[in-house]
Amino acid sequence: MLQVNRSAPARRLRRLLFVAAGSLVAVGSASVAPAAAQAQAAPLPLASPSLTDPGRSGDHLTVTVRNAGGGADGTYELSCHPAGGDHPDAAGACAALDRGARWGKDTFAPAERGGFCTMQYGGPATARVTGTWAGRPVDARYDRSNGCEIDRWDRLVPLLPDLRQQGRP
Repeated sequence: MLQVNRSAPARRLRRLLFVAAGSLVAVGSASVAPAAAQAQAAPLPLASPSLTDPGRSGDHLTVTVRNAGGGADGTYELSCHPAGGDHPDAAGACAALDRGARWGKDTFAPAERGGFCTMQYGGPATARVTGTWAGRPVDARYDRSNGCEIDRWDRLVPLLPDLRQQGRP
């Protein structure tokens, strides 16, 4: 007759399998509830704008530019994937946003607090970008008050106007 060695690791493995099997039974019994009860308890699904309006994607932004001069001031609508709206360079703006999109990084993040920024002034231009990008809400403000803010603005050209073309830093 064979004798089974019930060492500590074997007992732990057996206990783990027993707990896992019990958990599966508990989950299975929870799903036996009537369908009407589950329907009432479940949250309503969120409708994607692209599913409810086939002409509009989920990436939709409103860009408001002030004090940029050169006819760049105004409020523009931008949709991406596919590019559209009344933005002067919708395809280029969407491409700039796509280039800046990185996993785990916020495309519209403010300049780093406490960072070292050159003390240069890029002019009085300001911008605000609101809407939805990559499924997340956006409410970002831009100016050209120092080197970090100028760099942040320039990374989003042509979403924001290219003020370097006007002889500005």
